[in-house]
Amino acid sequence: MPKLGMEPIRRAALVKAAIAEIGETGTLDVTVSQIAKRAGMSSALAHHYFGGKEQIFLAAMRHTLAVYSAEVRGALGMATSPLARVEAVVKSSFSHMNFRQDVVAAWLNFYVLAQTSEEAKRLLNVYQLRLRRTLGHALRPLVGDRAPAVAARIAALIDGIYLEQSLGYQPASSEGAFDLIMDYVALEVDRGCSA
Repeated sequence: MPKLGMEPIRRAALVKAAIAEIGETGTLDVTVSQIAKRAGMSSALAHHYFGGKEQIFLAAMRHTLAVYSAEVRGALGMATSPLARVEAVVKSSFSHMNFRQDVVAAWLNFYVLAQTSEEAKRLLNVYQLRLRRTLGHALRPLVGDRAPAVAARIAALIDGIYLEQSLGYQPASSEGAFDLIMDYVALEVDRGCSA
């Protein structure tokens, strides 16, 4: 007989196992059985908790987004200037918790799933909207009315670095990715000052 309170522990184990399994294979072509085995439980139990592979993966992405969001909030809480707020978001995007190979692989597969899954598409849209709004708010004192466009380009740069990382094109370090994006931010800020 299962112990009371085991469901959250087992769900968390399945979420972590899904990220690890997708990270190892680099694709969503993993089975519930593989995920469950990695989590140390039966595939029947995994189906009981989530219903299927897509639901497990969506739960894994919700977890990934929650970790990212917590990091961003914490970093923003310590930021003392608009530029520091931009830096906080960018650093969080490339932190050791978010820029690991398994998480990068999960992100790439999340984008693929969003093409066919309405729930994944909605979740991805929420993430993108929040990222752009947070960046835009921080950028407004630095670049004025261009803030939404600059925020969209920074978001695209972040996605592009994740894509290159997942494909193995000159794997970036967290520091290198941060520097690349902040160099772009500096160009936009300078452009605003000289306009």
